[in-house]
Amino acid sequence: VAIASEMKATKNNTGEYLQITFEIVEGEHKGRKIFERLNIRNANKTAEDIAQRTLSALCRAVGVMQLSDSEQLHDIPVTLEIAVEEGKGEYGPQNRIKGYSPAGQSQPHTPRTSAPAYAAASNGGQQAPQVASTPVWKRK
Repeated sequence: VAIASEMKATKNNTGEYLQITFEIVEGEHKGRKIFERLNIRNANKTAEDIAQRTLSALCRAVGVMQLSDSEQLHDIPVTLEIAVEEGKGEYGPQNRIKGYSPAGQSQPHTPRTSAPAYAAASNGGQQAPQVASTPVWKRK
């Protein structure tokens, strides 16, 4: 379940990312938190594209088809596909979210790497999530 979200400046202050905090609500890791960071505004367009695909997958998983505020994603059960990435340098292994699916469903919506984020043909005929021109959470 997403319990918090906020826009933050990137380290070099040239962009912004949306940080979403999820809390595990069942199973052996109940109560633990995991974070998703989506590069919404970034000099690297590939990073932006990945963020938009990931956000689209999350929106489909929680049933939010028109996102205007990241708080719309809060308190809706969702299944996370989590993988452990090896540590780099001084950092140990980290959990990373690799996909999303509606709670109780086994196949997560994983961000597509070759298709546009909102291509109608790529989502099985469902209405594609639309992001408002200037979302409230992006205006600060």
